[in-house]
Amino acid sequence: MPLQLPQATSRVLKNLIKGSAAMSEKTEVDLTGAKQNTGVWLVKVPKYLAQQWAKASGKGEIGKLKIVKKQGKADVSFTLNEDLTSLSALGEKAVSVRAPRDHPFTMHSVGGQTLAVFTETSADKISLEGMVVQRAECRPAVNENYMKLKKLQIEVSTKPQRLTEQMDRAVTNNFKPVSNHVNNVEYEKKKRAEGRMVRADRQQVMDMLFSAFEKHQYYNIKDLVEVTKQPVTYLKEILREIGVYNTKGTHKSTWELKPEYRHYQGGEEEIKGD
Repeated sequence: MPLQLPQATSRVLKNLIKGSAAMSEKTEVDLTGAKQNTGVWLVKVPKYLAQQWAKASGKGEIGKLKIVKKQGKADVSFTLNEDLTSLSALGEKAVSVRAPRDHPFTMHSVGGQTLAVFTETSADKISLEGMVVQRAECRPAVNENYMKLKKLQIEVSTKPQRLTEQMDRAVTNNFKPVSNHVNNVEYEKKKRAEGRMVRADRQQVMDMLFSAFEKHQYYNIKDLVEVTKQPVTYLKEILREIGVYNTKGTHKSTWELKPEYRHYQGGEEEIKGD
């Protein structure tokens, strides 16, 4: 019996097959996934979680996926296997820090897009695994262990890759002072051409905010916009989730992290852009 697909789906599959066939001498594609009407989820996971999964053996258990129906909606969460919580990739300091285990899902609709998942073997065999029926984001639960991990990641990312060497005399035969470098001029030109700020990934913005509050306890919104390069409305939406806005007192009109997200040392109170 011939396989019958919706017209839009069929058109997308043909384009995807053509694109895959262009990279291979073979043009045959196994459509078993389409025949079986296989639905797959497209899930975005944190980088560290993907690295932990890669450590698992071929037959090992990486964790457990829990799906519970609440008021007609699916409540989905993933729990990482405890054997995969070691973070050796972050160096010696990672010994005292473990990868978060609990990861609730944030569900999203496919949004009218027709997405398919293909696999290609070393023998150039292309197979359709299924059509994407659900999109989701797998995020770690924000707790003390997660905050330790973020602090460690920030320390690793800010560690200088190169050392500065002080010279006895200035070298002027190869380099001459200029008012501005070509790369800076091109960047500013591009920035003016874009004309507006583009929203970054929500988790990426939160990481930038946590990094900023590592340096100062208090920030006004203007300085946070400068740090994250994000629209004010979008930035305030994220700040309400992790921060507190001070309406009175010494630090009036500034933002600070909620108590559960703070880990300052020695009770220091620093303010940026007072």
